[in-house]
Parts: sequence; C-alpha cells; structure tokens
Amino acid sequence: MEGAGPQGLAFALVESGALKSDWLPTFEAVSRHLFVPDAIWPGCAGMSRQSDRVIRSEEPDVWWEAVYRDAPITTQWDDGAYTGAGKGKAPTSSSSMPTMVFSMLDALSIEDGNSVLEIGTGTGWNAALLSHRLGAENVVSVEVDEVSAEDARTRLNLAGFRPLVHVGDGAQGYPERAPYDRLIATCSIGSVPPAWRAQVKPGGVIVTPWGPTYGGEAVARLTVAEDGSASGPFVGSSAFMRMRAQRVQRRHVREYLGGRKWPADGVQSMTSLSPDDVGEWHVMFAIGVQVPDAFPWMESYDDGSYTLWLRDTAVTSWATADYVPGKDEFEVYQSGPRNLWDEVLAAYRWWEGKGRPGFERFGLTVDSDGERVWLNTPDNPVSART
Repeated sequence: MEGAGPQGLAFALVESGALKSDWLPTFEAVSRHLFVPDAIWPGCAGMSRQSDRVIRSEEPDVWWEAVYRDAPITTQWDDGAYTGAGKGKAPTSSSSMPTMVFSMLDALSIEDGNSVLEIGTGTGWNAALLSHRLGAENVVSVEVDEVSAEDARTRLNLAGFRPLVHVGDGAQGYPERAPYDRLIATCSIGSVPPAWRAQVKPGGVIVTPWGPTYGGEAVARLTVAEDGSASGPFVGSSAFMRMRAQRVQRRHVREYLGGRKWPADGVQSMTSLSPDDVGEWHVMFAIGVQVPDAFPWMESYDDGSYTLWLRDTAVTSWATADYVPGKDEFEVYQSGPRNLWDEVLAAYRWWEGKGRPGFERFGLTVDSDGERVWLNTPDNPVSART
C-alpha cells in the first residue's frame, strides 16, 4: 500500500517538523512494527476513538497500515481484563501517536551520555528509541502492569535492546539508579510526584503530560532547580492515559441526585454562554486549572442537542447546561454548595479576557508549596475559582 510503511511515516513526520534530524537515524533503526502486538485497536490522529480489534494474522494489510499511520494504537483495555473483539470500557495502554512520541523526545533535549528514567514502558518502543540513542545502559523504564512489562521486555530483547524494565508504581520512580539527567512520562498526571523531582539532577529536565481533573491536557517541560523545585512551559497539546496511581474514580449521576429524578433540587437559570464554547481541549484546560476537583460529561440526543453535566469529585455538587442548536440562551440547573456552571462561566470569561491563550502561554511550577499553573510568566499564577 503506497505510503503505508516506515519511509512514508518518516516523510510525514519530517514534513510536519515532529521528527528532527537528530532523531531520524533512530527512527530508521528502531521499527515501530517490532513493538506493536498482534492484536490492536487502531485509533485516529487527534482523537481518542478506536476502531474494533484488528489481528495481524487475519488482516495483515490493515494491521500494517495502522502501525505506520501517524495515529495512536490502543493495545490494552481495562488493565488487561477485556480481550474481546469489540472495545472495553477504558483504554489502559497504547502505542502513542508517532508525532507525539518524537515531539516529546525532542522536548527532552537529550545529550550524549544522559541517563533517562521513563515512566510507562507500554509496548517498549519509546524505551527502544531511547536505548538506541543513548545506549540501553542509560535507560530505566518503569511499568506498573506486569504483563505489559514482560511483553515489552521480550520485544526489546528481540530487537537487541536491554534497558532495565522495572515493574512498579511509576509515581515512585526508580531511586536505585538515581539521579537521572532526564525523565519522560508516557502517561498523564494531574500532580507531579515528589519522587520525580527528587530523582532528577539539578538542571535536568522532566517531560510529562499534565492535565487538571476537569479535562484538557498538555505536555509540560520542567527544569529542576538546585532547591528541588521544577518549572517550565507547556509545549503542546496531549491526550494520554492517566497514570494508575492518579486515576480519579468518577461517581454516577444517580449518586448526585440522591435517588431523585433530574432536576431534583437544582436551581434553574439561563446562560448566554453556549456549552459548545467550552468543549475545546485548550479551553477545557484553561477552565480546569481554575475549577478544581470537577469534571464534565456530555449526554447526547438524536436531534443534535445535548446536556453538559458538571460534577465535583466530592459528590456534593452538580450542574447541567442544555445545548440546543440555533438557540442563544441555554437552560442551566445547579445544585449543592458549589455553583459549578457559575465557576465554569467565570473561568471562561477570564480566559476570554486574557486574549484566549493557547497551551503555549501556560506553564507549571512545582515546589514544596505545591503546584501552580501560570500564564506567561511564573510570577503570574492562575488562581482557582471555588
């Protein structure tokens, strides 16, 4: 199939600027297909949707095309509990989109002789790329899933790479080989684990996807200071699976309604802000860093309308905003000590007032006092709205 192969993918990545000249020899030497399992669920670029399962022996051309398309590939559902032909409840491991892989490796700014700690081995492809560039003796990869770790170790060995693959909680890092020059995470977090800063040398770099509970996510590039703090900008949008140690258990709407039918005790109001205006990824990020411990969920209807649900993680407050195509005003209900739609509205108006900033204008500082997302400069923190 024309273009469906390593050369076609390399050309596309170089053209887009994701694959730089210093990583091109490594891309050519470490084939992605060696690190993709036989059973996969191909994804779409820029989206979190997957097709049904593809098995290499049954559909070799479809499998090959998926491997060398610039898109993520789901390789595990529900921590391995689901293995059927369809899809499970939640994807829990993947081979990341190649553009994202090489953009993050570029952000890592590695130098010859650097030692690297990788959080999330996954299929092993990223660890292999690092091993080829730096030497396997300089690479440690931590994977929480024992089966995934063993499979990745086998693939790495067959490809001629033997980095240390450790089974454990990624939030704890791997102190036995610390300190490291670089740390890269292939899972998302909502809080930088203290162990990561402690295990990276002053002047070292941490590259990790970071996102608030609400949604929206970007790759943070943090430089560790002499005092152990870490600070730096967000360098691009991302959408990774959450590190297991930081997953948030989301409760069903029935628990918020207390057994009553919607709108239960919700207080009605109207809003001119369309729920459609708050759904883009970077807008969700800007809202999420101001509206803590809350998350959205969309309930769609056949006529194109939908209800945007907002819920807090403490199970004390909820809100709904009903989107109807063509309308200028939208019905809102709110219940509980937090008026969640009002919080979202205030955060959105703040974002508008700041010139609708994208990810590149935000940054993150982490120190002994906690974490602070900032706009433009570290001395301009974004305040939470509660």
